[in-house]
Amino acid sequence: MKKNFCCIIFLLMPLLTFAQPQLRRDNIDEVVKAMTLEEKISILVGGAAPVLGDGVAVGITTEVPGAAGNTRSIPRLGIPGTILSDGPAGVRISPTREGDSRTYYATAFPIGTLLASSWDMELVSSVTEALGNEAHEYGVDVILAPGMNIMRNPLCGRNFEYFSEDPVLSGLISSAYINGVQKNGVGVSVKHFAGNNQETNRSDCDSRVSQRALREIYLKNFEIAIKKAHPWTVMSSYNKINGTYSQQSYDLLTTILRKEWGFDGIVMTDWGCKDGTVEAVKAGNDLMEAGDKVELERIMAGVKDGRITMEELDRNVANVLRYVVKTPHFLRYKYSNNPDLKAHAAIARQAAAEATVLLKNNGNALPLKQGAKVALYGVTSVDLVPGGTGSGAVNKSYVVNLVQGMENAGFTLDENLKKFYNLTKETEDVKREMRATDDPILNLLRDFMLGTKVSEVALPDNAFAPQAASNDVAVVVLGRSAGEAFDRKLKDDFVLTSVERDLLQNVSKAFHQAGKRVIVILNIGGVIETASWRDMVDAIILPWQPGQEGGNAIADVISGKVNPSGKLPMTFPADFFDLPSSRNFPYENEADNSGAGKILSAFGNKDPKKNIDYTSYDEGINVGYRYFVTNDVPVAYPFGYGLSYTTFAYSNPVVVAKKDGFEAKITVTNTGKVSGKESVQLYVAAPKGGLDKPARELKAFAKSGMLKPGQSQTLTMTVDLYSLASFNEMQSEWETASGKYDILFGASVNDIRQHGTYNQPKPMAWKVNNVLNVEK
Repeated sequence: MKKNFCCIIFLLMPLLTFAQPQLRRDNIDEVVKAMTLEEKISILVGGAAPVLGDGVAVGITTEVPGAAGNTRSIPRLGIPGTILSDGPAGVRISPTREGDSRTYYATAFPIGTLLASSWDMELVSSVTEALGNEAHEYGVDVILAPGMNIMRNPLCGRNFEYFSEDPVLSGLISSAYINGVQKNGVGVSVKHFAGNNQETNRSDCDSRVSQRALREIYLKNFEIAIKKAHPWTVMSSYNKINGTYSQQSYDLLTTILRKEWGFDGIVMTDWGCKDGTVEAVKAGNDLMEAGDKVELERIMAGVKDGRITMEELDRNVANVLRYVVKTPHFLRYKYSNNPDLKAHAAIARQAAAEATVLLKNNGNALPLKQGAKVALYGVTSVDLVPGGTGSGAVNKSYVVNLVQGMENAGFTLDENLKKFYNLTKETEDVKREMRATDDPILNLLRDFMLGTKVSEVALPDNAFAPQAASNDVAVVVLGRSAGEAFDRKLKDDFVLTSVERDLLQNVSKAFHQAGKRVIVILNIGGVIETASWRDMVDAIILPWQPGQEGGNAIADVISGKVNPSGKLPMTFPADFFDLPSSRNFPYENEADNSGAGKILSAFGNKDPKKNIDYTSYDEGINVGYRYFVTNDVPVAYPFGYGLSYTTFAYSNPVVVAKKDGFEAKITVTNTGKVSGKESVQLYVAAPKGGLDKPARELKAFAKSGMLKPGQSQTLTMTVDLYSLASFNEMQSEWETASGKYDILFGASVNDIRQHGTYNQPKPMAWKVNNVLNVEK
């Protein structure tokens, strides 16, 4: 009898196993019910093992080495693990693997700021569709991007990842980015939600922001992207907002994000382990990344003592499972590990060239004649900065520097300068190796956070006249590197170093005396001061940090192969302190700017430190051009500014009222001698009365196709009533005033070419929740 019973059990085992529900799109609630408490908790905590102290994880060993994080699997229920990779400008994974002779390089695409400079949603989508394909073919389920925090101040170290000082431009470019990636069946994680506008003490700094500024500036771009592009995931930021950590804010992550905006994906933390895991779960932060054992223990304790209800736990688990069933790992996609890197490099090159901003071009100094003899100055000419440092960097197989790009384009470069700068770079490389420590982790962090940028060096004073005599033109490259965990400095970063200034002065004097021109290339990741030196030179090109094909892309612009059509996504101020945010930004905290946690003074003073422990956004909505235009403050280069090798005329403005807003049309005509593209910006000036408003605000934009000389195109833009609204804190509602709106068609915020009007017959209002108040 006993033997027969065992046989029956053995025969029934497959059926008993089959009785366990296997995850499908349509049985998530059933699977949640079948999960043990331990399994539910495990699915809410990433699987990365810490490799540094204090629970900080810098990477994990998975089937995709170098990926930033993962979610845990539960095989008995058919729940696979999924892979998360850094990647604002390209998939960040390890290029080599132990015991494997193959390489796994990814394409380094142009940085986010350069993509936004295109003002071209189709171009952005084409770039990120290629990026998403690489993620798909390398076994990655989610790219931790785009970074889309508002550029509140030019010294934010991570601005290179971000898109704009304006929430509409940021939100629409982000939407194009998201749509491009997610066409591939992989997801994104829009970040860092929210109020992460500095890297100094980013883990604990309290961003103290008014409700209106939050709603209109710092959350609006996220709102646009959530509603238009439906990202799979959102990453909550490290910092506090008005006293509460973003990761633990129910008002931010549930009330606003889910209830008001309709977000239906998952929220994951930024990488690190904070004490308030229980509060994060309750707030609607579904996934703790990169994952730490103590977070499992905290959630278990929170469930057992009743702080976390089973309803809250199951809600978050179901959210994660709804994400899992969309992923390539769940769909058992057999990734190739062989994306078309050559084709993607071509996309990166074309996008970088088109999006380059031409800031100055006196006397048609550009493009250069084919075969011109060029004196190429600057260490960055041989050590091009393709992108920023930290998690935004990409492990690429090569970088085309400017020497290579110019020679590929047929220019003849001064051999002595080439040798000088190559030797300088080699010397700095040796010095860097000598500074290396015996600790591989410290070396990793040094390179990860600081990158490998070398400093500019001086040339002998007697070198410039002979160089001017033997060359047709001078090209000076100024480089800047920045990145995660560190903010930039005012001295020798925002402002030129003394060596750079002397170089510009000496080159300009020698070449202008010889009747020859001087061109400057700004290979930078964030805004620098230009007002004090721009009159020295004849042309200024701004390719930002253009990715691995940067040298070729810049040469395409210099040679005229590509007519640049980029425009500034932010303002270049005449002086750093013209920006109201500069009064509340850690521009001089040299010793405290570590970004590694709460900073206390050497004397143990525990009083909160301004711009370290908290930052007051006293400027409110007066960010970027909103302040400069409204207060008539001169700038070096205004928001939306950018030249072309041709010229454009705007005509036939038409504004037509619709049921929910208006439609605006403008005809753009190429009035120059070469083909080109033009971005038209639509600004709105609201009627007087009611809430104080900026003089004008961007509400839409459109870009023409490639127009031949004499060719025209009519561009159409739509604006709905909600987009016209301002936020009334007293009423906790968005309000669109009645009255006449001036509709402004601009080539920049300061260059309005045509006008129209729209009459709103009655006021409109949209009530929202009274949350995130700075006084609470």
